[in-house]
Amino acid sequence: MTGPAPALTRTGAASRLAAAARAVDAPGIVIAVSHRGHRTVHCGGSAPPPAVPRDQQRYEIGSASKTFTGLLLAELVGTGRLSYDDVAAHHLAPGRTPETAPRNPATLRHLITHTAGLPALPADFYPQAVRHWSTDPYGGYPAERVVAAYLRARHRHRPGTRWHYSNFGASVLGHTLAAATATPWEELIAHHVLAPLGLTGTRLHPEGAYGPGADATGHRPDGSTPVPGLAMGGFQPAGAVRATPGDLLTYLEAHLDPAGSPLETALRTIRRPVLRRGLGHRHLHTLTWFQHTSPQGPLYFHAGATTGQQAFLGFRPATHTAVVAVTTRRIRLRDTFIATAYALLSEEPG
Repeated sequence: MTGPAPALTRTGAASRLAAAARAVDAPGIVIAVSHRGHRTVHCGGSAPPPAVPRDQQRYEIGSASKTFTGLLLAELVGTGRLSYDDVAAHHLAPGRTPETAPRNPATLRHLITHTAGLPALPADFYPQAVRHWSTDPYGGYPAERVVAAYLRARHRHRPGTRWHYSNFGASVLGHTLAAATATPWEELIAHHVLAPLGLTGTRLHPEGAYGPGADATGHRPDGSTPVPGLAMGGFQPAGAVRATPGDLLTYLEAHLDPAGSPLETALRTIRRPVLRRGLGHRHLHTLTWFQHTSPQGPLYFHAGATTGQQAFLGFRPATHTAVVAVTTRRIRLRDTFIATAYALLSEEPG
C-alpha cells in the first residue's frame, strides 16, 4: 500500500498503532490511519510474516460491505434511476396481477436501514448452513433463494417501525437494485462505486493466496486453524467485499472529503442521520453507517466479521481522520479488536 512519505516519520502515531496491534491477539493484523491525507500503517500478529506483505493482502470485511451497497443505493437514487420509497417487491416480481402480487410493503429505505421487519436470515437458511457453519455457511444459498424467501416472507413488524439488524434485508436490497436496473449487483458495484473511487485492490470473490493483492488467510477463534475464503452465495450485498488496507483507506478518505469525487452527492447523502433507536433513542444511524457524537464532531463506523476474519472501518470528518483495522482471526468471547480500533478513531490525532 502506498501513501505520503511523511506518515512514516510520525513516530507518535506509529507507536500508538503498534501498541494497539499488540493489544489484539491474532495471527495477523493491519491497522492503518489516515490523518489529513497522511497515512500510517502498522502490520503485526503472532504468525510469521506471510510471503505477500500483510498490508498488500486483501481482507474480508464482512458486514462492513453493507456500506458499499448503501453507497450504491445513494448513487442510483441521486442520479434518478430509483427512489428510496420504491417498494422492493415491485422490482423483484414485476408484472404480477393484483391477486398474485407480493404483499411486502418494505421500501429500499427500509431495507438499507434494517427497518424492513425481517429476521437476520431467512428461516430456511439454517438447515442447509449448520453443517458448514464454520467454513461455508452462505455458499449453498444462492441469490434466487434469497429473493424467493423474501417474496414469501411475512414481516415480523410493520416496515419502518422497528430496527433489527438483517443480512437478509441488505441482501434483498442488492438483488432489488440488480432487478431494477437489469444489471448484476457485482457489475453495479464495480461500475458505480469501485471504478469511480479507484478501488483497484477490491474484489467480491475469493481469488486465492498468490500474487500481489493475495487474499489473506483467516483463522478460527483459536488463531491457528485456517479457514477457506468465504463465499457469500446470495448474500453478497451484505458481506462479500474483500479489499486491501490501502483501498479501504482510499474508500474512507472519499467519505472524509467528498468534494470533487465522482460520487460527491452520494457520499454527502450517506453522512446524514436518518433514524434513532434504542433506549432514549441514543443510537444514531445514517443510511449506511453507525454514528456516535463526540466533542470533536460525529464518528462514523461499521464493523464486520466472517468465518475467519474481522474488520473495522471508521472516519471522523472534524479531525480529518480515518481508521482501517483488519485481522485474520474469527471473533471470540471478550474480543478486544473492535474496542481497540474504535479507540484509535475516537482519540485525539497527533
